Amino acid sequence: MTKEEFSKIIQSIPHQPGCYKYFDKHLEMLYVGKAKDLRKRVSSYFNKNLDNYKTRKLVSLINAIDFTVTDSEHDAFLLENSLIKHYQPRFNIVLKDDKSYPFIVIKKEPFPRVFFTRRLIKDGSEYLGPFTGLGRVRELLELIKQNIPLRTCTLNLSAENIKKGKFKVCLEYHLGNCKGPCEGFQDEANYKEDLQQVRHILKGNINDVIRHLKEEMNTYAADMQFEKAQVIKKKIESLQHYQSKSTIVNPRLENVDVASILQDDHHFYVNYMMVSSGTIVHSNTLQINKQLDEEEDGDVLSLALDNLMEKYQSLAGEVVVPIPVDVTDTNIKVTIPKAGDKKQLLELSVKNAQIFRDEMRRKETLLLGEKGKENNMLILEELQEALQLSEIPTHIECFDNSNFQGAYPVAAMVCFKNGLPDKKEYRHFHIKTVEGINDFASMGEIVYRRYKRLMEENPPGLPQLVIIDGGKGQLSAALESIEKLGLTGRMTLIGLAKREESVFFAGDSQPLQLSYDAQAHLLLRRIRDEVHRFGITFHRQVRSKGTFKNELEGIPGIGEKTATELLKAFRSVRNIKTLTERELTKVVGASRARVVWAYFNVPDPKTSNPKND
Repeated sequence: MTKEEFSKIIQSIPHQPGCYKYFDKHLEMLYVGKAKDLRKRVSSYFNKNLDNYKTRKLVSLINAIDFTVTDSEHDAFLLENSLIKHYQPRFNIVLKDDKSYPFIVIKKEPFPRVFFTRRLIKDGSEYLGPFTGLGRVRELLELIKQNIPLRTCTLNLSAENIKKGKFKVCLEYHLGNCKGPCEGFQDEANYKEDLQQVRHILKGNINDVIRHLKEEMNTYAADMQFEKAQVIKKKIESLQHYQSKSTIVNPRLENVDVASILQDDHHFYVNYMMVSSGTIVHSNTLQINKQLDEEEDGDVLSLALDNLMEKYQSLAGEVVVPIPVDVTDTNIKVTIPKAGDKKQLLELSVKNAQIFRDEMRRKETLLLGEKGKENNMLILEELQEALQLSEIPTHIECFDNSNFQGAYPVAAMVCFKNGLPDKKEYRHFHIKTVEGINDFASMGEIVYRRYKRLMEENPPGLPQLVIIDGGKGQLSAALESIEKLGLTGRMTLIGLAKREESVFFAGDSQPLQLSYDAQAHLLLRRIRDEVHRFGITFHRQVRSKGTFKNELEGIPGIGEKTATELLKAFRSVRNIKTLTERELTKVVGASRARVVWAYFNVPDPKTSNPKND
């Protein structure tokens, strides 16, 4: 849909809260969004320059717009959430989780068994979880076995079979791990009571179980059954020991859910923790692919939190988050803590999200490094075909300039071999021959210096592909340097435009637009992002070390130490120029003050030597 086409329907969209829906020409839903003001929100897609490729792609595919007005922004959130779950539009974020998490199931049968499973069968059984690790499940099942005797056999304990005396108690009964319902030594009411304690343990309500066992212990003690009371006492101590190991914050902190969000260029990372009595019962972190630049942290966290609370069957009456969010149940309190136990939990959630993000990056690197060697070659072959190169680009180098408002010009080069970073080949450059702001000349200089030296040291080591971060101007400057060195035809140079992420070849009037999700395009973007990171880091390091030559250091006889003293005292060169020699003397002494003052107060020849009449 073009701006002109949209202008014909804009008046029909109200200034009210609600949900908007975009459809393509086949009436397939592309995207669902919510807004406080529908007209303003929808108009923003057509009335501003869109930097994100996916957003531009979405707008180009829109053929029809529909909207639903709601009474409030919260109602719009509920409707948006419902529509996304039902239609799963291609441009909305999708909360996918391919893992098969373990659950603990309370089987629907007479005297239900409790065991671990990864399969959710809709047979009326009760599934508790999911749990993020099998170790956690085994720990809980062992805790249950030690403290709550339940049957583990697969016998059909129907009332009729028990009445007929079909079964005999096994070794588990004699060991005290089962109360013998198979022979009628335990009735269903007592067994259900024990199951309720299992639910409390699995949901983190250890205090409720301890309270129940204390009542049972006191009953045995009152009946003079001290041996049984002692057995119950040991169970209580076991549970208290487990609780002390599991408690993260104040145990008086009742059921709360905690969630935090981080993001990088391509993903959101949402950590969710379910806390009961100061103990983290569940913790899970999601990696969510970004779809559009318009996605806000609050909207993503709201959607993820709503789904995770549903997934984990949360009963929390409060959620602790770093930013305002919408929740489905308006009775749930939303807290943004400033200090205390809840702030501590939120910081722990953020830490978990950071660890997960770093681990995902590490796995991605390992995948490309070890398991993905064959995939790397396939990606490089795809890149060769896309760019129509004469050979597979197993050696790629990428250049980028960096400066701060025209000052402190530096540059960086990264090297990828076989699709992987070769960090020992990374290079930094100080711009030496260019004065002022001139990205084109700077690019020409560093390309010339790089390949002049490479030819002198290792002629066979030329890359097959050179990426210039920038448009036609930077690419042309780089090509001039290649021609000066007599390397024309020895390598392929392309420009990668920063905004459109388009590929430029020398002499082509139109850029090559690779598919956004193509592996070849993703590799180019990764290389471009790496040279940005490497260059910016170097630029900051150089600036922080004070190694850039400023105007004061250019004064004959004035070194870095004196320049630093003056700048600390007077804040800027502009201020220093206005000072008297006496004022300068107080900081750097008479001789150096005289030099600095004289440098900035050179008399104008036109006024100091007037013609004599």
